[in-house]
Amino acid sequence: MRSLRQILSHTQGCGVALGHFNVSDLTLLQAVSAGARELGVPVLIGVSEGERSFLGTQQIAALVKSLREQYDFEIFLNADHTHSLAKAEEAVAAGFDSVVFDLSALRPEENARETKRAVEVLKSKNTSVLIEGEIGDIGTGSEIHDRAPDLRPNLTSPEEARQFVAFTGVDVLAPAVGNMHGMLNAMVSGATRKHLDFERIRQIKAATGTFLTLHGASGTDDRDLMGAIAAGINIVHINTELRLAWRRALDDSLARQPGEVVPYKLLPPVVETVKQVVRSRLELFNRPQQSADTQLAS
Repeated sequence: MRSLRQILSHTQGCGVALGHFNVSDLTLLQAVSAGARELGVPVLIGVSEGERSFLGTQQIAALVKSLREQYDFEIFLNADHTHSLAKAEEAVAAGFDSVVFDLSALRPEENARETKRAVEVLKSKNTSVLIEGEIGDIGTGSEIHDRAPDLRPNLTSPEEARQFVAFTGVDVLAPAVGNMHGMLNAMVSGATRKHLDFERIRQIKAATGTFLTLHGASGTDDRDLMGAIAAGINIVHINTELRLAWRRALDDSLARQPGEVVPYKLLPPVVETVKQVVRSRLELFNRPQQSADTQLAS
């Protein structure tokens, strides 16, 4: 089976992106896994510190490993938004394929210094684990927000990205390019969508030459996601859209079966609903786009 790095190199060459979906229970994991298997595409499972605290770091690693072995398909595990070296080491020890070491809330120089140290420590424990760093501001919380914060002053510049990647040695970079964690109420209703800065992505890609992740992609216009992949995005994170589908489907299942108390009778419709969201996103991410190199050349 190919490594996560090999998958990213392959998808980049094909002009497609790897879908990353956060899970916080078995229902979501089943839905993401089933959606990817049905389409025959690789997938990256994400669990943040909070999600790992609920699921168990070793337990989610064992579940993903069992799915990989049982179905013989390319499913990988990412320690999303990890804010301490201790938590990152815990994930690497459990067998995670990648770690998002996120100290973007710190001063840039402190973020760079601590991320460099984390890369050195984590690579000494597992040379194949991919380490992702984050710079810029994309807000917090994969939730529904009343209004969007003003993130424009803290978008990532190409030079800032170049210096960060060169100094830290990260394998993957998560820049701020108009993306935002969570969704607005207006996005839930479909009245508005997120829009991305393609030219900034292209410039960051050219400046760093590294894999790029788009965090906070829920609620983004489909054309913007396609444009971002064409400009150089390699991994696309979806979380809030799954949580929203999970909640709506659960509410509907409970309403349809008000007297039911058996979880395995209530939850299958939830799995199916979330799976359809996953499939629609994976179909979009795996639609070949014009490569970033071609875009730059043109």
